[in-house]
Amino acid sequence: MKRNLYLDQLGKKSLEASKSIFNLDEKIKNKVLYDYIKIINNNKNKIINQNKIDIKNAKKKKIKSNLIERSILDESRINSIIKSIKEVIKLKDPCGKIISTSKRKNGLHIQKITMPIGVIGVIYEARPNVTADISILCFKSGNTAILRGGSEAFYSNTILSNLFREVLKKNKINPNCIQLINKTDRTYVDYLLSNMKSYIDVIVPRGGKNLVAKVLKFSTVPVIGHLEGLCHLYIDQDANLEMAKKITLNAKMRRTSICGATETLLIHKKIVKTHLLPILNLLHKNKCKIIGDKIVKKYFKLAAAAKENDWKTEYLDSIISVKIVNNIDEAIAHIKKYGTNHTESIVTNNQQSAKQFLNQVTSAIVMHNTSTQFADGYEFGLGAEVGISTNKMHPRGPVGLEQLTTYKYIVKSKGAIRP
Repeated sequence: MKRNLYLDQLGKKSLEASKSIFNLDEKIKNKVLYDYIKIINNNKNKIINQNKIDIKNAKKKKIKSNLIERSILDESRINSIIKSIKEVIKLKDPCGKIISTSKRKNGLHIQKITMPIGVIGVIYEARPNVTADISILCFKSGNTAILRGGSEAFYSNTILSNLFREVLKKNKINPNCIQLINKTDRTYVDYLLSNMKSYIDVIVPRGGKNLVAKVLKFSTVPVIGHLEGLCHLYIDQDANLEMAKKITLNAKMRRTSICGATETLLIHKKIVKTHLLPILNLLHKNKCKIIGDKIVKKYFKLAAAAKENDWKTEYLDSIISVKIVNNIDEAIAHIKKYGTNHTESIVTNNQQSAKQFLNQVTSAIVMHNTSTQFADGYEFGLGAEVGISTNKMHPRGPVGLEQLTTYKYIVKSKGAIRP
């Protein structure tokens, strides 16, 4: 592939900028974040107006409604961005932290210490809040970032990144710590994935299945992310009905477009007569389409017949697949077969059943009597998140400040030589 001088230049600038923040004092980092809050507050109307342009353009292009919903930046969502920044300010700088120390008989004094990863490339769709989240998390963790947002939020991403760069300049810090690719041509994504190994240390994709699959397939550097959020909620035979109703409604319908939304509901056969209809009637009342197996259809006539593909589908919509299982073992087996290692939850008052579920389900996040919608870095006390990782290797689950670090070994001695 022919060299892309524009992206190569961004890469070089990121490497240069990383030198200036590698050992930046935590007080200075927090000062920058406080200033970012001020400049966002002072420019709320401008941000909202730029976002309105994005939403108008997205509707003209007939972009999917769930993407448009994710792209909206109203005052409430801007306030959520500010809230996240405040939380990140409260968190300790994750760099330079001593993980472990040991003294060896061979005279070596060894310390394992955290350090920034380096340059992080982020490719994302919709969600202009990601621009702010990535900027604050990467900056405080000592990393630089190259961002490539979707065309559906181009103007929103641009103003949020420019405001952060303005704050960096004000504090006499290299503004190229955060750079937004201002090209919407998809060939720039191809180049970013396949030709920037010299500049980028890790890629983080945030978006739909097609985007993430492409990144996983073509990236020449390590990837932090998840392909899908096919989350399951299992209602055990010892579940309290009112709790089960409340959690199910929230897990599916609070926000259907996020990766932590429940897509498949599993219910123990022993509570079909007591729990099934109250739960499904509540979902139906809240305009959720029910797709069910034969038993579900027998009790709930409005349910559509489930096909094999339904158990594999992340709807990101007001749709849920419902299956009756014989026992907890079958529920766990179903999750293992169809799940995507994202988030699963059990509703039960039986502590032994909860323990079995929490121990045997191997997803990144496993919950008990909790809505899957809590699968979020902010809710986990991370301030904000770069995304959710379903990798078995580090990092896993919500990726916040600490997860954006790696480590090195510092080895000292009094002139030790190896025999």
